[in-house]
Amino acid sequence: MTTPFAKPENALKRAEELLNVGQKQEAWDTIHRLITSRRYRAWTKTLERIMFKYIELCVEMRKGAKDALNQYRIMCQQVNVSSLEEVIKHFMHLSTDRAELARSQADALEEALDVDDLEAHRRPEDLMLSYVSGQKGKDRSDRELVTPWFKFLWETYRTVLEILRNNSKLEALYAMTAHRAFQFCKQYKRTTEFRRLCEIIRNHLVNLNKYRDQRDRPDLSAPESLQLYLDTRFEQLKIATELELWQEAFRSVEDIHGLMCMVKKQPKPSLLVVYYAKLTEIFWMSSGHLYHAYAWLKLFSLQKSFNKNLTQKDLQLIASSVVLAALSVPPYDHGHGTSHMEQENEKERNLRMANLIGFSLDPKLEGREVLSRSSLLSELVSKGILSCVMPEVKDLYHLLEHEFLPLDLASKVQPLLTKISKIGGKLSSASSLPEVQLSQYVPALEKLAALRLLKQVSQVYQAMKIDSLCKMVPFFEFSFLEKISMDAVKYNFLSLKIDHIKGAVVFGSLDIEADGSRDQLTIFAELLNKSRAMIHPPKAKASKLGLVLPGLSETVEKEHKRLLARKSIIEKRKEEQERLLLEMEREEESKRLKLQKLTEEAEQKRLASECEQRKNQRILRDIEERELEEAQALLLEAEKRSKKKGKKPVIEGEKVTKRTLMVLAQSEQLRERQEMEKKLQKLAKTMDYFERAKREEAAPLIESAFQHRLVEEKVLHEHEQLQEVELSRQRHDGDLKEKNRLARMLEHKIRFQDKVMNRRQTEYDRLKTEIAERINHILQERRQEMEIKRKMLFYLKSEEQRLKKLHEEEEARKHEEVEKQKKEAAERQAKLDEIAEKQRRREQELEERERMRREAILGRSNEGPVRPSDLNGGGCQSDSGTAAAPEAAAAAAATTAAPSTGKYVPKFKQRLDNSGQAPAPDSDRWGNGRSDDRRPTYGFGGGGSGSRSSWSSSRR
Repeated sequence: MTTPFAKPENALKRAEELLNVGQKQEAWDTIHRLITSRRYRAWTKTLERIMFKYIELCVEMRKGAKDALNQYRIMCQQVNVSSLEEVIKHFMHLSTDRAELARSQADALEEALDVDDLEAHRRPEDLMLSYVSGQKGKDRSDRELVTPWFKFLWETYRTVLEILRNNSKLEALYAMTAHRAFQFCKQYKRTTEFRRLCEIIRNHLVNLNKYRDQRDRPDLSAPESLQLYLDTRFEQLKIATELELWQEAFRSVEDIHGLMCMVKKQPKPSLLVVYYAKLTEIFWMSSGHLYHAYAWLKLFSLQKSFNKNLTQKDLQLIASSVVLAALSVPPYDHGHGTSHMEQENEKERNLRMANLIGFSLDPKLEGREVLSRSSLLSELVSKGILSCVMPEVKDLYHLLEHEFLPLDLASKVQPLLTKISKIGGKLSSASSLPEVQLSQYVPALEKLAALRLLKQVSQVYQAMKIDSLCKMVPFFEFSFLEKISMDAVKYNFLSLKIDHIKGAVVFGSLDIEADGSRDQLTIFAELLNKSRAMIHPPKAKASKLGLVLPGLSETVEKEHKRLLARKSIIEKRKEEQERLLLEMEREEESKRLKLQKLTEEAEQKRLASECEQRKNQRILRDIEERELEEAQALLLEAEKRSKKKGKKPVIEGEKVTKRTLMVLAQSEQLRERQEMEKKLQKLAKTMDYFERAKREEAAPLIESAFQHRLVEEKVLHEHEQLQEVELSRQRHDGDLKEKNRLARMLEHKIRFQDKVMNRRQTEYDRLKTEIAERINHILQERRQEMEIKRKMLFYLKSEEQRLKKLHEEEEARKHEEVEKQKKEAAERQAKLDEIAEKQRRREQELEERERMRREAILGRSNEGPVRPSDLNGGGCQSDSGTAAAPEAAAAAAATTAAPSTGKYVPKFKQRLDNSGQAPAPDSDRWGNGRSDDRRPTYGFGGGGSGSRSSWSSSRR
């Protein structure tokens, strides 16, 4: 349904206006349409305020808010989930307050009705109703006031749990709601609602594990989520035991165990203590004494291992409970003589209970062989629990399990049971258990003592009088003793018959070959041997082996050491083999898990694709069915309209398609709409004429009524004026009389007034003087403070200026030093550049001299061979630069004067030219005609070093 409001604020304002005039239902409808509308999808703060107002209206009117809360959850799930949390908390808070208020009103009503004289405080109809209905006043008040609000509060809890069941961001709120629902059931003893609540929470967990691909699903592998779910289940277990719903408590235990197996992680020891403590109560109430004893053993192990602050007295009480619980187990197997199907069921039940208790059993073995009374007692002895128990419990254990006293067993057990029944009470704060009471085991122990006595008597006597047997067993009457004896006979623990005619109990045969007789003789022989050894102890005889074999002790010692070493080696090999097997199992398990994970992923993908395909097909099928239904509905409407108007139907269903049918239906609707509009226009014109006629007839009547009312109001006004004048005259006369009466006291009043004013003026002057002095004193102090402050500010400012000036001088000095260093560096660089320039010029001069010297040498070679003296002289002259200049010039002229024909001439022909002189050297060979002067030239004497300097200078 679309909402007519353009903004949510308008809807909120409209709802408040409706509330102000008392229209709650209309206000609720307005807000409900706004929240459930698809137009507003984005969360805003205004929507939160609207939701708060909607929740208040729902609580006040006791209406459900599930649809609105679902829509609001969609709005703020990804934007502001804390807003949803606040809204839900407000919802539960208001519901709880209203339920408590209704409860208090009902209690107050009951207290008001609880009086002595019923006839004086109750109406006759109330008395008659109470006599006829047969109900008390409290029942009726609860049904009328409390029950509706309790129903609404219960629905509130269910709604909130349903909304938060798969929300990972609000797990804490889900747990808090569950806890509050549990407390509600506990406080008001709502057992039916508690069972439904447990089933709801259980279904939520099942669906959570079933649909693991949801978007906001909680992750149970996270420690925080696991702790919240475990806390909720433990609270459920506690409330179930407090309400004495033992079947639901056992289901809660199974839920906790399933949750622990699901995540494969043990909870905290404190929670495990609560778990096993509740298990002991559940098994005891269900008469599962064996499982009760095993649960106590687990509880004792946990307390001893993890609770270091446990006192010795508390540990002794818990250990005594473990031993007494083990002794309370019946000494015979209930599975004897049962069918195969019953044995299989018992085996499965033992496996299930062992898993709950925390014992791992092999399903191939018999469960009752592992979980049995004998194995439990042997485990108590091996773990040393008997050393921690009380002396009475230890004596009772030895009497019932190890002593053979067929005549005195019950008489010796009875005082011990009396002492044990008085032991127990609350434990210290260090223990996680609230209290331990040993008196609950007394009936089971009395039954065990009676069975032990019957068993021992059957081994000694063949028959016994019933009266004698009753005297030996002072715990029970013979009827109860007969009942437990028949149970023992049924499960093959005893063999006896009761002859009521003779008043005797006949036990089984005591032949010489009987097992009982053999055991009795064996016990008798052992006791005789012990007695003889105590009376005549044997003397120690000297060993003759030491004389015969002197090295026997050393040999035995060596052999013993060798066997010990071999044993240690075997154990190490076993450990190594076990470690290897464990590693192989781990690898296989990891491979199996990986393969299983891949298989599950593939299966999930396949299921998702199939689900998507089915969804698309279903959507297409729904669309087709909806279109077909719409077409059929249009066809039926067209047929009805045609029948009403007496027309023949214009449509034949077999020849017309769905599209044609829809077009014809739409055209028919359009035609009807046009006809309806024409009728409405005609009706509007008729109504307009009718309204105009009514107004024309009513106009003179209204005018006459108005004139009549004017006359009446004028008369009324004149009458009221006269009354007002009379009242004013009377008030004036009264005031004059009062003035004359009070005039004689005027002089006394003036004297008293002057006296009071003088005293107040004096006090005012004194206070004014004191205030002026105080103000002057304060002003003087403030002037002094301001003067001190001014001087201090002046000093601080002067000091700051001085420091600033010093800082500026230091900066200027540093700047001057930097400039000076830069200037010196620039001068130094200029000197270096000048020296480098002089060096370069000198090298150029040397290179030029060397070049001229080479040209001079080459010019002489044309005239004849060069003498060594000439070479030496040339070398010296190259240094002076004066003697070889004409020769070099002549050689250069000869070279330039040589004809250049542009044709290749061999060297032997160049030697035989017309002038008879050798040809000029090749310019390319010596580099005279090349533009590239960077190639090094090799001269003679000092010219070589100059050329090398020139080459290195050009490289730089």
